[in-house]
Amino acid sequence: MAGRRTFGELAREARAFAFPGAIFGDVAESRTPPSAPRACGAAALFAVFAVCAGDAVARTFPFGPRTRAVNDLGNQFVPFHAHLWDLLHGRTGGGLLLNWRSGYGTSLLPDLGTYLTGPFALLVGVFPRERIDLAVYVVTVLKLGAAAASMALVLLRQRRGSRWGAAVLGAAYALCGWAVVEASYNPMWLDGLIAFPLLCLVAEWVREGRRPVLGPVVVAVCWVANFYTAYMATLGAALVLLARGGARPRVLGRAAATVLLGVGLAAPVLVPVFLGSRHAYPGWTRHFDAASWPDVAARVLPATYSFFTPALFLGAGALLLAAALPFHRGVARRERLVWGGLVAGVLLSAQWEPTHLVWHVFATPNGSPYRQTFVLAGVVVMAAWTGVAAGWPGPRALLGGAGVLAAVAVAAAGSALVTGASYALFAGGVAAAVGAVVLLGRAGRGRRVVRAAGGALLAATVVVPAAATTAYADRERPARLDDYPAWGGAHEVRAAAVRGADGWPEHRTDPGRPQLTGNDPLLVGGQGAAYYSSHTPEVWTRTLAALGGGWTSHGRSLQSLDNPVTDALFAVGARWREGVLTRTGERLPLVTVRPRAAGTGPGGRELRYGSSAFRNQELLLGSRVYDLPADGACPVGSDVFAWAPDFTGTVRLGGTGRPAELRGGLPKRRAAMTPLGTQRAAGVRVEWRGRGAVPEGSVGCLDRGRLSEAVARLRATAAVDVRVDGDTVRAALPPGTRGVAVLAAPRIAGWRCGGRPAGEHLGLVAVEVSGGASVSCAFRPPGLRAGAAGGTAALLVLVGTGVRLRRARRPHATKTSPVHHRAVPRERAGAA
Repeated sequence: MAGRRTFGELAREARAFAFPGAIFGDVAESRTPPSAPRACGAAALFAVFAVCAGDAVARTFPFGPRTRAVNDLGNQFVPFHAHLWDLLHGRTGGGLLLNWRSGYGTSLLPDLGTYLTGPFALLVGVFPRERIDLAVYVVTVLKLGAAAASMALVLLRQRRGSRWGAAVLGAAYALCGWAVVEASYNPMWLDGLIAFPLLCLVAEWVREGRRPVLGPVVVAVCWVANFYTAYMATLGAALVLLARGGARPRVLGRAAATVLLGVGLAAPVLVPVFLGSRHAYPGWTRHFDAASWPDVAARVLPATYSFFTPALFLGAGALLLAAALPFHRGVARRERLVWGGLVAGVLLSAQWEPTHLVWHVFATPNGSPYRQTFVLAGVVVMAAWTGVAAGWPGPRALLGGAGVLAAVAVAAAGSALVTGASYALFAGGVAAAVGAVVLLGRAGRGRRVVRAAGGALLAATVVVPAAATTAYADRERPARLDDYPAWGGAHEVRAAAVRGADGWPEHRTDPGRPQLTGNDPLLVGGQGAAYYSSHTPEVWTRTLAALGGGWTSHGRSLQSLDNPVTDALFAVGARWREGVLTRTGERLPLVTVRPRAAGTGPGGRELRYGSSAFRNQELLLGSRVYDLPADGACPVGSDVFAWAPDFTGTVRLGGTGRPAELRGGLPKRRAAMTPLGTQRAAGVRVEWRGRGAVPEGSVGCLDRGRLSEAVARLRATAAVDVRVDGDTVRAALPPGTRGVAVLAAPRIAGWRCGGRPAGEHLGLVAVEVSGGASVSCAFRPPGLRAGAAGGTAALLVLVGTGVRLRRARRPHATKTSPVHHRAVPRERAGAA
């Protein structure tokens, strides 16, 4: 009827004018097959089942007593997720910018951006805090499932093909050796495992000129989740785009614009993270050494473990399908060459130092030098899918693929990494994969039972060896790496004691030593000197070391320092010591006032720490409180301390004193200054047993009386009231105060006092005062404003793009709407 529109026409017009539709694209135009949701769900289910089954077989947490909290998982990720739990529940005593718990005050945003900005991390908030280990495990497993689902989705988006094939290959990608052996205890890397298929999906949109606004949003989410692996995933997606025929200038221009816009949206997180890395202690530098080719071949097989070789393992089904591609006559020769060349190129790039550096942002990682391996796994899976989408390979292709895998197995024989179990699993998996592909190739329409049997057998060729590899890695890690217990009674007792003594900001409560992890203040609470992060600030590492502190991980993991002088200087009012929470003696408020100009001594000379930790403590205190006897015997009544940063062994006071352990070994480990007790009799000396240098002046005799006098002098001019509000410190000073106000916190980049950059006094925050009644200092992470400006600019461009698209669609929709009134030809109507 003229002048009237049907409901369908009205709906189409509304959809054309709808802003979300203009931005994100029409769901009805989706090129993803309707079977995709089931394939994605099956892929995720296969991946989750394999990992959980492997952990259960190994009796690893949460399925048994063996801890999974090894290395950085126990030392960093679990404590940081515990801190995220506290943030989500408002229990940190701070905000998003400054972490008052660790390192006596550190920048929090770089750590959030490195470890905690993945969307899945927020799930820890729904678990009880004492189940934080379980929360991190669930997040890890869900990330693996999400990676499997994402890969299945992008495979079906690239080419239509078997739902079974997409599900199995998606699971194979998520269960690659890199994921289950290495990234499973570095959960932030798993964000990159998810990012690679998502960015390949964005590459499809770019190639087709679709989703110009959603694409940058996906890029931004990937880069915010974990910029390091997202960078690798972006390089991999660019290679896939080229392999998919995206080398035209217009496509490359769209791709570059999409990435730049997405990275711009992520700038509020990325810029502070980048600058946090610049201010971090350098740790150690490692030069790249390519792995031997027999070891590379060995890591293709299941149930192998090595920290310095690429974990190339994929399920036998995925490997067979990829190896069969060069012999698959159903695939055009050009495509076989392109995908075979891409796999070979990515593999070789991992072994050549110049390209190795490109993959790793131009710096060889300190550990696990093949972190880009997940991209290679994804490329292999896509190569396998190229053949599957053209039809299941026939006998010739299967024979050729099996021959390639046999050659890999022969090459692996020269490696010490393989075992009989590796070969048995590999051979059985390949044989089963051949049978599965034969069944699937013969299952035509109506033969659902045969197709289901073939699909299930193909899935088993991925799930079973992945579960075995997971179990094998679970058993190998604790034997090769440091491990830490899951939250238990020891954690609960210490956490309860720390909560009971908490007096922040009037005083700090240090969770003390012996430490449960490198980040005990984050895990059990309090405000301690300990801190372990990729962003451990250089100024704090050097300051704490000068005062007698210890470290591991080449200066990135700082330990609590149990010493009365530093406790007084850093306002520590209570600390955990040998199973008991102890109230400390003399202490000062967070803000004290020194009589000299910031960082200078008599005559204007700059104050600098020297070679003796005892004298450095006195320099910061402003008074002499130690005797350093040449013969190692302290005056009766003094407290005795041993300091030998490079010594490994035991040290004790006399023949009957309790031995204290020192773990030195510079530069990897630095032994902390250690209390030995009180000198009870004249002539008793300190005894050393072990190896390493014992420097001159290694024994310090603390006079408690002199310490009390020094603290009293500083307290007389110190702040009378200190208030801490997140990232801001306000201190009320005695009237007429002049000198330098010193905040007992490391002078990390970002501190401002009185609206200007803060000064520094021997590594601590300082500001000159001249008769003022108060001082105010605030912290803002470097790069926060620049990142916010970049993010805002990118957002404006994105919104402008959406508005432009919306306006462009309006006249188009108006002009095309009469088309719906045209008569449909008889033959077209009949076909419909």
